Amino acid sequence: MPEYKLPDPGEGLTEAEIVSWKVKVGDVVKINDIVVEIETAKSLVELPSPYAGAVSAILVQEGETVEVGTPIIAIGDPAAAPAEAKPAPTSTEAAGESGGGDEPPMKTLVGYGPRDAGSTRRPRKGGTPPSEAGVATQTQLQGAFTPGGVQPQEVVEADEPAVPVVSARSGEPQADGPLHVLAKPPVRKLAKDLGIDLRQVTATGPNGTVTRADVEGHTGGAAAATSPSSPARARSGERETREPIKGVRKMMGQAMVDSAFTAPHVTEWITVDVTRTMRYVEKLRTHRDFRDVKVSPLLVVARAVCLAARRTPEVNATWDEAAGEVVFKNYVNLGVAAATPRGLVVPNIKDADQMSMVELGGAINALAATAREGKTQPAEMSGGSFTITNVGVFGVDAGTPIINPGESAILCFGAVRKQPWVRTKNGKDKVAIRSVTTLALSFDHRLVDGEKGSRFLADVAAILEDPANSLLF
Repeated sequence: MPEYKLPDPGEGLTEAEIVSWKVKVGDVVKINDIVVEIETAKSLVELPSPYAGAVSAILVQEGETVEVGTPIIAIGDPAAAPAEAKPAPTSTEAAGESGGGDEPPMKTLVGYGPRDAGSTRRPRKGGTPPSEAGVATQTQLQGAFTPGGVQPQEVVEADEPAVPVVSARSGEPQADGPLHVLAKPPVRKLAKDLGIDLRQVTATGPNGTVTRADVEGHTGGAAAATSPSSPARARSGERETREPIKGVRKMMGQAMVDSAFTAPHVTEWITVDVTRTMRYVEKLRTHRDFRDVKVSPLLVVARAVCLAARRTPEVNATWDEAAGEVVFKNYVNLGVAAATPRGLVVPNIKDADQMSMVELGGAINALAATAREGKTQPAEMSGGSFTITNVGVFGVDAGTPIINPGESAILCFGAVRKQPWVRTKNGKDKVAIRSVTTLALSFDHRLVDGEKGSRFLADVAAILEDPANSLLF
């Protein structure tokens, strides 16, 4: 009876947490059917089965963290499944597979062999079929700026499809209520944090979906003030609660410590009149080429960074301590820091400097949507060469960002605000209300000296002050 061992999802990761099982004992699965969702130090990953057969045992329970190579599920002969067991939902088959239940087991996971070159996402068990679900709405990480600089629409919960919650335990009597309960991932996480069995919650959502309000109502409102990162005192009555440091948060913390105490950081600021950029953004939003792209000032900032890096390549280079070399990169893999419920992630857009404005805008949209769903893969967070962090989404003016490990600089983009600004016209100073923002550049002083850092920051500011200056680069 084959045992499915936890594979390395990528980037040499050594362990992962079992988040949720998509099958139960007795289910019949085919090769490449999704069987489990895991959380690594970088992302949430859905793992397909490398075997065809009946699930005979769940070897690791949800919430447990195990090392790569640990058996997590046993899959046997389909004939051994109980008579009443129904086959698991059929997923998109890999290229060249017949899809029959009698095909020989073969490993098709990452690094194991051929897989479908397409990007169609396999449906979760009980979820909306791909033909109905469509592509996830591409919600851009940084949205349109309000006059006050705050963009609250960018921190709302992502609208994810509801998925069934099933028991992975065998040999134990099931609780009352239906076996399959539809609930969105954030609702499942909230219920798990509160110790609530979703099968006991009365569902009021569409098609019997359990909503957040249903969970909060089930606890008499105690969950209303609870979030995954800040457990409510009212829930337990304790003055303190503890939360394990793991997954993305653990990786982020270690990376920031390593960077802060390895690279000598220097930060410079500049305040810029971006009134013309804001007008330019409004024009782009009405342009026919951008009808499918959500445009924000971040797009102009991203373009400015790619252009300015041509004149100051040191900000896009890497200090290789082991080799005693500075590695200059003839490409810009542009990272955009994204705050997610699981912690900070920095996916990057490969070869952003080679993209048109339309392509770059679409890439930023897709990057943000994937990050918000928690589906950013390890490969999408590796190989970055420069990072932008947008604190303006929270109404913050500026900060001193820590350089992403392996890079030499990071640009902090602050809130855009309406404020009095002195302009000189025809030799006379006049005060006018303008749109103003602050940029902060942190750089590694080992390879970016003050002159180079200042020149790069001034170049970015010049493009934001007047987008027409981009023609000079």
